[in-house]
Amino acid sequence: MGADLLTVTNLNKQYAEFQLADVSFQLPAGYIMGFIGPNGAGKTTTIKAILDMIRPDTGQIELLGQTTPQGRESVRDQIGIVLDGPVYPDSWRAETVSRYVGPFFPSWDPDKFKELLQDFAIPTKPKYRDLSTGAKIKLQLAAAFAHHPRLLILDEPTSGLDPIARDELIGILQDFISDGQRSVLISTHDVLELAKVADYVTYLLAGKVTFTGSLDELLDRYVMIKGGPNDLTPAIQANIIGLQRSVVGFAGIWPTDQIATLPASIVQEPVDLESLMIAFGKGGRPHA
Repeated sequence: MGADLLTVTNLNKQYAEFQLADVSFQLPAGYIMGFIGPNGAGKTTTIKAILDMIRPDTGQIELLGQTTPQGRESVRDQIGIVLDGPVYPDSWRAETVSRYVGPFFPSWDPDKFKELLQDFAIPTKPKYRDLSTGAKIKLQLAAAFAHHPRLLILDEPTSGLDPIARDELIGILQDFISDGQRSVLISTHDVLELAKVADYVTYLLAGKVTFTGSLDELLDRYVMIKGGPNDLTPAIQANIIGLQRSVVGFAGIWPTDQIATLPASIVQEPVDLESLMIAFGKGGRPHA
């Protein structure tokens, strides 16, 4: 495992109706981390703090070894950013990005940018407003890659993408980290696609980190359990996460370290990331 490219420690930010509370996680070189949680969990707030777009009340952010706003600014050229929504003027064409964005990055590589336009099959004639959502995302990626970043920070990059474009994005990110020296932090609701590519997961719920670690470790903590109507005991009902009931029985998430407490009649199945997010998002409490 390489050195950490990003370390967030005890990050706090208080708003009138929301608080980011003691958010901590680490992203080592050579890996992709999924930054997940329901709407309003604090993902975008954390990303804005990492990028010094907002100032946290307390806590520390170490970005490529830099721990001060001035220091982080000095390595900004090594950070590639892809944000949700339009980012360029409507009248720009793809090649215009190099002309106006390139001067802001000392390591901007115009030849690399042209190469990426071809590799990503981004149309160069239409204006930005006329590009598909997928083409707009890939144009941001081309601009992010053109200055040879060590860390990519992506905020909802799959929003509005069709299945083919999402699959292409996964391949692009996997290629990006293949040398073991670069990493990706990706905030997304598309957990089905994320599960295909993420090595690590940081799960945010109501402004707090409920889990940070490897995706496999998170999935190993839980199982999906199912049973008939008569199998739902008061003890199970009190502790099950994301209980779903029907006329034929019930289903929900259960901690693996409490499997021994279940009756033999209960069916156990592996759990997936989407099922966990749904269960926690409905008010279930993650297991410590």
